[in-house]
Amino acid sequence: MKLTINEVEHDLDIDTRTSLLDVCRDHLGLTGSKKGCDHGQCGACTMLVNGRRINSCLTLAVMHEGDVITTIEGLGNPDDLHPMQEAFLHHDGFQCGYCTPGQIVSAVGMLSEVADGWPSHVSADVKNGTSLSGDEIRERMSGNICRCSAYPNIVDAIETASAKMKETA
Repeated sequence: MKLTINEVEHDLDIDTRTSLLDVCRDHLGLTGSKKGCDHGQCGACTMLVNGRRINSCLTLAVMHEGDVITTIEGLGNPDDLHPMQEAFLHHDGFQCGYCTPGQIVSAVGMLSEVADGWPSHVSADVKNGTSLSGDEIRERMSGNICRCSAYPNIVDAIETASAKMKETA
């Protein structure tokens, strides 16, 4: 099978029961995405597939042939960080760092959802645009757990990155 991950096409000969997370970590050396719970409950394994965030521990790699897959390694690099990565550094949006890749990738996907007008349980009216309040961010990021409780800094980082990404859009 062929998978396109971070704009690189990979020819793979893998067991059809292998998760996308395990392909990236064990077969391709892309270890940024973490295996936190292996049950889709923590968000440490979040990747973007065709721009939409998913828990990569819950999906089989064979389901994503032809899809565009982005991991934390595909968002930026040390010399050219993604605005969300910069904001997490600036706001100290991490402590132990284990959940950080999933938080960052999820935040990038979440901002796309907001831009596309997706509703949430906090949004009163998405027809007129969604305000990215702290409550809105917390609700939309609720699938990503930080056991160190860096949530206030994560919310601040997302607010900063959102504003910066709107300026450059």
